[in-house]
Amino acid sequence: MKDLKTLEQEMTMPSEALIHDMAKIEGDILLLGIGGKMGPSMGKLAVDACKAAGIEKRIIGASRFSDQNAKRALEDVGIETIVCDLLDDEKLQNLPDVKNVIYLAGNKFGTTGNEGFTWAMNAYLPGRVAEKFKNSNLVVFSSGNVLPFVPVTSGGASEETTPDPIGEYAQSCLGRERVFEYFAKKNKTKTLIYRLNYAVDFRYGVMMEIAKSVLNENPIDLRTENVNVIWQHDANEIAIRSLLHAEAPAKILNVTGPEILSIRWIANRFGELFGKIPQFVNEPTGTALLNNASESHRIFGYPKVSVREIIDVTAAWMLQGGDEFGKSTHFQERGGKF
Repeated sequence: MKDLKTLEQEMTMPSEALIHDMAKIEGDILLLGIGGKMGPSMGKLAVDACKAAGIEKRIIGASRFSDQNAKRALEDVGIETIVCDLLDDEKLQNLPDVKNVIYLAGNKFGTTGNEGFTWAMNAYLPGRVAEKFKNSNLVVFSSGNVLPFVPVTSGGASEETTPDPIGEYAQSCLGRERVFEYFAKKNKTKTLIYRLNYAVDFRYGVMMEIAKSVLNENPIDLRTENVNVIWQHDANEIAIRSLLHAEAPAKILNVTGPEILSIRWIANRFGELFGKIPQFVNEPTGTALLNNASESHRIFGYPKVSVREIIDVTAAWMLQGGDEFGKSTHFQERGGKF
């Protein structure tokens, strides 16, 4: 295998499709809540795509930026940064009016015991943002958690499936969607609600968590035996390109890979690479949170990075002592508590 840093660079280069679409996106791009897991790589990808397209466009990231090193790292790759607590309405209103906004802000982990903050971030703030940027194109990150558990033989829940969120986090995510839907209709704001389920990278996500369990010989819970994943870079590209597909009323789009994957199969594949025998506990329930992303595939094509490539590079990353983000996805959670 190539040097992992070289491989990472190759796997995060903007595609020709993104470069082509970036040239068609009019105006600057603001990423609200850029400080999370996907924001920094998405911002860098947008900068790289602009350079490759030979165009000038401001790529701006707003966040609380409690970590100054993270702020400087964004600025070093050409992203303009703005320190902003989005719940501070004065600071929110002082953000620049831009043509394109990708809304990444939200709260998931720590919801239990801090429900008020979660609802403020996930359902109150969207209304303030929607009014502030009513003349912009909006791509709003949501979650497959708003959808019901479905049989693993169903092909996954589509955009037409009636939401049925379990727990306050998922309920607040549906609140976010509904608020943006309301303002998209009221103000004719072009909006795309981006239901992601689940993005993975070397450093975090379902694949890394399964790999870590196999490597450390920890048992893997099979009650949720199936999952969807998509390489983070592919998810980032779809998010940026979605600015050209925002609609009023709002368009809902499921975003994930095409496969309904077996947790057992993933673990066994890592076991082969690590020379370990995976340990499993509990029996499958036959249902899972699964997205049918065929509409996304129709618009943007299939993800470029395959599941086997993700497994291979994640295993190599871990065996070489690569770093990780440290936030688990809780993809096996069935009671809605995060």
